Amino acid sequence: MEWAILGIVVVAVLYAIMVYNGLVSLRQRVNQAFADIDVQLKQRHDLIPNLVETVKGYAAHERGTLDAVVQARNAALGAHGPAQQAAAEQALSGALGRLIALAEAYPDLKANSNFQQLQVDLSDIENKLAAARRFFNNAVSEYNAAIQAFPAVLFAASFGFTQREFFDVGETARQQLDIAPQVKF
Repeated sequence: MEWAILGIVVVAVLYAIMVYNGLVSLRQRVNQAFADIDVQLKQRHDLIPNLVETVKGYAAHERGTLDAVVQARNAALGAHGPAQQAAAEQALSGALGRLIALAEAYPDLKANSNFQQLQVDLSDIENKLAAARRFFNNAVSEYNAAIQAFPAVLFAASFGFTQREFFDVGETARQQLDIAPQVKF
């Protein structure tokens, strides 16, 4: 009888250790995924001054647009946490969109090889950033599900495992994204 009880206790302890290690692994995956987003954002933020300087040479009187991009970049650099970063990056994306739209008004700028290369680089970074955000949100989803599932839910909070935030565009931006664009000829 003593051996049976000892066996059950050993199995329970080993199972708890496996669950704990699994949660640690998932938490590290979330942290790594967030770090991947940071790498892409750093590349994006490093590219923006080059893009702004290239546009300045052609559209110096578009100071408001250029200043908005610089301010949005600085706000994005100072953002902390997924929610704050998502909001700052959404504002930066809007400012970059207005900056890229300037190329339509300045054919010489649009034909400039430096500007074209910067646009390609920015597009590439945006694609990588979108993939990194999807990976992060997937990792957060798995982690949050794991700490809410039985038996981990019994001790996850006591070991410091708390829910993580998704990298979300926010309700206002989502409403704007849900509106279909109008095409007029």
